[in-house]
Amino acid sequence: MQSLKELWDYREMLGSLVKKDLKTRYKGSVLGFLWTFINPLLQLLVYSLLFSVIMRAGIENYGMFLFVALVPWLFFSTSLMAGASSIMGAQGLIEKIYFPRIIIPISVVCSNFLNMVFSFIIVFAALLITGVGLNPAMGFLPVLMAIEFFFALGLTLIVSAVNVYFRDLEYILGILTQVWMYVTPVLYPIDMAPEAIQGIILNVNPMSSVIIAYRDILFYQKFPDVSTLLMTVLCAIISMIVGVLVFGKLQKGFAEEL
Repeated sequence: MQSLKELWDYREMLGSLVKKDLKTRYKGSVLGFLWTFINPLLQLLVYSLLFSVIMRAGIENYGMFLFVALVPWLFFSTSLMAGASSIMGAQGLIEKIYFPRIIIPISVVCSNFLNMVFSFIIVFAALLITGVGLNPAMGFLPVLMAIEFFFALGLTLIVSAVNVYFRDLEYILGILTQVWMYVTPVLYPIDMAPEAIQGIILNVNPMSSVIIAYRDILFYQKFPDVSTLLMTVLCAIISMIVGVLVFGKLQKGFAEEL
């Protein structure tokens, strides 16, 4: 409770860090904030060409099938990658003033979350343009986004703290997130995977049910199977508890390691 109170007391600093990250992310570039929308669109174009033209996934309207899953996945993977180096990147700030160190990885996840929210503007526009349309199931989106947010935040707290002591982690994480994406049904429907590993993909990988839920709501226009999300909710709770405990334990040595 004391930690939560302290975090609340520094809420303005958290807001300032999030605003700073959003403003400086594309500072100096010609297109600036438009890269928030261009990045997912470029990845959408590459994967669409790869799986629709070259490898021929055989899925109707594959572009939207991919887009509705790619945007939330980019939030998750970018949060982990940026979060891993966040404490190292804030070394000057940490050495100068006191503040709850946990604010740094939280600000990273929050800024990437807002970036995802902005990207959904393009998603909704694309749904209308392609004729998929909007639907009542979208009312469940805030719940789904909250589940993914806390799952990502818990893991980010862990990797941001561990990376201070084991600095190869951020490079290893780059490889792991790539592998993680391919074992998550982002680029393909779950039934395209061999039956022998479908259960593993769903039951061992918490992000699978999240991505499937996004696709159910936005692409298939139906409410997701809540039962499949229960494991992810549990994983989000566990990752938050472990993340806070690990970060709280390791932050005591940040000053010496930095």
